[in-house]
Amino acid sequence: MLHGLCRLKHVSATCSTSASLSIVRRSLLTLAIESSCDDTCVSLLSKHTALSGSYSTRASLHFNEKVTAENTGKGGIVPVEALKSHDTHLAKLVEKSLASLPEAPDASPGFKKLWLRDGSLKEKPDFISVTRGPGMPVNLAVGLNAAKGLAAAWQIPMVGVHHMQAHALTPRLVNAMVKSEQRDTDTLRPEFPFLTLLVSGGHTMLLYSKGLVEHEILATTSDIAIGDELDKCGRLILPKELQEDTPDTSYGKYLSAYAFRSEDDYAAWEIPRTRREEVDRPLNKYGWNLVTPMSKNRRLEFSFAAIASQIKSLVLDRQNGITSMGMMDDEERVLLAQAALGTAFEHLGSRTIMALEKLQEQGVQIPTLVVSGGVAANNFLRHYLRRLLDLRSFEDVNLVFPPVELCTDNAAMIAWAGMEMFEAGYRTDLGCTPVRKWSMDSECEEGGILGIGGWIRSDGSYIAE
Repeated sequence: MLHGLCRLKHVSATCSTSASLSIVRRSLLTLAIESSCDDTCVSLLSKHTALSGSYSTRASLHFNEKVTAENTGKGGIVPVEALKSHDTHLAKLVEKSLASLPEAPDASPGFKKLWLRDGSLKEKPDFISVTRGPGMPVNLAVGLNAAKGLAAAWQIPMVGVHHMQAHALTPRLVNAMVKSEQRDTDTLRPEFPFLTLLVSGGHTMLLYSKGLVEHEILATTSDIAIGDELDKCGRLILPKELQEDTPDTSYGKYLSAYAFRSEDDYAAWEIPRTRREEVDRPLNKYGWNLVTPMSKNRRLEFSFAAIASQIKSLVLDRQNGITSMGMMDDEERVLLAQAALGTAFEHLGSRTIMALEKLQEQGVQIPTLVVSGGVAANNFLRHYLRRLLDLRSFEDVNLVFPPVELCTDNAAMIAWAGMEMFEAGYRTDLGCTPVRKWSMDSECEEGGILGIGGWIRSDGSYIAE
């Protein structure tokens, strides 16, 4: 399925002072590739740094497209199909993107120019950004090998980006693309430190983000990711005819649309004001409720598998006539969809509140909670977390979600993470390999983002081997 250009394509931020007072100090352009799972993504991003009495940045997204592998009716992502989709579409997307490169100014040096076959003169990227991990190694390799080829052919550096770091930094990309009149300072927001809640089909973790490469994992899932759990629930709850009509296997997304027809329906799920209300949720009129995982302990850990297990048992009992309630009607099915989402978000929010309370006890005040990843596109989650923070005395915490189109996997976020890493002095060796698992925790034994081999400083020295 081909997705059109991101709506943010033409948005850029400009310096707040007049052009006569602004001195552009640096302009960078990167071509970015993302191929970690079933989305083949390419983008072009430029970033301009200016000195106009104070530090100022602006960013422009010139191209941002992706192709998603067709997985309809196959029960989930099929690795072979995803790999075939990358092989089929990546080179074509890269070629298509070149027409969107900025035109090369006459005064630019020769090494910055790129002639296209149609005779147009374009600005050559300063470096390539590409997802190195974590992800499916063979899929990552398609993007990584393409990036190496471009970097070698164009004689420019490459930055191998951590996929989840890119999700965490997406709000800073958006901030750089927002018009300066909408910002009260020229500082990129959110500023470090902040909390990052990464929620997707493959990841669920809560990070204490202290700096660009300094992240501490406060909580992660002990079984499956929240996105995977919601997709499983969708397969169990959504009527078969709806599942057959979906263009992809993101059943969690369609489950939310089924459970809540509009934002007015969010009130149907009562958000608990206290921990006691989480534990003592009453049975509904059909005689059941879903138990929130780990509701009777305060461990900083996520666990979602039990939610889908409870739903599977309930659905099978109805189908096999084990209960006296008969077959599940449409009203009960909608209630079950609401409970699947509400219980998952309850668990997610509960652990986040615990982390905020623990940091508060240590004297650390967190001004911002960033929520990124595919599940962050869910409007009910956005409503739920804001309401929960307000109810639990964290109304001063700024809750930041990227635009919906930048929550799911995309190359724009890879471009921005590559941009921040490149400006911080990091490059990646062209002999690097894909990384299936790659911790972001800089305190762990592996060393976090910089703990794997292949990183080069801007002076040419290697960081770790």
